[in-house]
Amino acid sequence: MIISAIKVIFLLGFLIFIHEGGHFTVAKLCNVKVNQFAIGFGPKIIEFKGKETLYALRLIPLGGFVSMEGENGDSNEERAFNNASILKRIAIVVAGATVNIIFGLILYFILASIIYGNIGMAFKALANYFYALIESIRMLFTGNVGINDLTGPVGISGMVSQTASIKEYIYMMSIISTSLGITNLLPLPALDGGKIVLLIIEAIRKKPLKQETEIQLQLLGFSILIVLALVVTCNDIIRIVK
Repeated sequence: MIISAIKVIFLLGFLIFIHEGGHFTVAKLCNVKVNQFAIGFGPKIIEFKGKETLYALRLIPLGGFVSMEGENGDSNEERAFNNASILKRIAIVVAGATVNIIFGLILYFILASIIYGNIGMAFKALANYFYALIESIRMLFTGNVGINDLTGPVGISGMVSQTASIKEYIYMMSIISTSLGITNLLPLPALDGGKIVLLIIEAIRKKPLKQETEIQLQLLGFSILIVLALVVTCNDIIRIVK
């Protein structure tokens, strides 16, 4: 039981770390001030102050965040997120998902290379793997995959805890990392993909949406995600009980 919990916490924690690390690194490269870099939610376990950023590890390893100056409102500071160019802001937002996708694909390629002992077969397996992921997303939007077919954190944790070898564990990590990246790019207001859509709209309009409008869209997106998460979690629990 303890080993299973460690496997789940490490996998989720690490994938969240590299996701938020992508946002953090690109923000720094774009000279945007980062006020806080946190892994997890809830009570703080560890925290320390860097030159300008507060780093924190929190109790619940189911998320994380990078808090940038001017991210949720206007700031007059020169290095604020809202004062960066549209391209820089898009680069910062897309960085987290990009890191997850690249990491997942590299992990899968390494595993395929070990299994097949042949680089050419590994590239072919990687191409098939990526195509299958894209196809699953397409099927979700076209209605060929229903909400009852989705797996949430509970189901994922169950699959990770049941891995019996390093190869199985790495395979699960590659799938979850790539899926996490692709999912984050979906155009829902509460996800990175939704933020990118808002930035594209700002670029077209030559001005941002009203802050009240953005807040309402974010709340709508969060509401949809919460309802979806509850339904998927209930389905996960029902599968486990059965």
